[in-house]
Amino acid sequence: MIDVNDRHPHDVITVVLADDQKLVRAGFRVLLDTEDGFQVCGEAENGIAAVALAREHRPDVVVMDIRMPVMDGLQATRSITSDPELAGVKVLVLTTFDVDEYVFEALRGGASGFLLKDTDPTELLHAIEVVARGEALLAPTVTRRLIAEFVASPGQRRVDTSVLSELTEREREVLAMVAGGLSNDEIAGELVISPATSRTHVSRIMTKVRARDRAQLVVLAYESGLVAPQPRD
Repeated sequence: MIDVNDRHPHDVITVVLADDQKLVRAGFRVLLDTEDGFQVCGEAENGIAAVALAREHRPDVVVMDIRMPVMDGLQATRSITSDPELAGVKVLVLTTFDVDEYVFEALRGGASGFLLKDTDPTELLHAIEVVARGEALLAPTVTRRLIAEFVASPGQRRVDTSVLSELTEREREVLAMVAGGLSNDEIAGELVISPATSRTHVSRIMTKVRARDRAQLVVLAYESGLVAPQPRD
C-alpha cells in the first residue's frame, strides 16, 4: 500500500465502488477507467460485499453509497474503519441524501469525505484524490457549520474533553485550524512555520487522539468543544 503522504502524482489510485444500482456503478467505472491515475479493482452491490472487497484488495478509496440492502453504507464504513488491517483504506461517502444525520454519522463512523451524487464528475475525481491523500473532503453544500450544529444538539457528543489534555497548546491551535478547513500549507502560513512542521503537528495530533485522518480530527474538535458551533445561515 502506498503511503498517502508519499504519493507520487503518477501513482495509480485504486478504488472499490459500492452502490446497489448497477447502472450507477457502471457510470462511475467508465468515468474512472477513462482517466489516468485511477483503477477500479472491484464493485459491490451492498455493504457486506464492500467490506469483503476492501479486505481482499486493500484499495486506496472505497466510494460508498449510504442506502444499500443487507448492510448499509454507514455500517460498512464503520466495519472498514474499525479494522486495523484496513488502516490505509479511505472511505468517500457518496449519496443522494443531503441529511444532517447521514453527514455526521458518516464522518463519525470514519469516512474521510462526503459528496452528493449530483456532484460534477471532475469534482468526484478530485475528491477521490483528496481522500486518498488522507485529507478531509466535504461537499460544498454540506458545510462544517451544519456538522457543528448537529454536534451541538443534546445527546450528540460522545468524546470526553479530557482527550485534549494530551495535546500541547500549539497542537490544540493546529487542531482548531484543521477543523476550520485549513490545509497543511495554509496552517503553515497562519503560524509562520514550514509546511513540513505543519504536517508533523497534524501527524502527532492524529497519533495522540488515535484519529484515522483529518475528517476524524474535525469531528473531535467539535465534539470535544474545542471549536464552538456556529449558527447556520
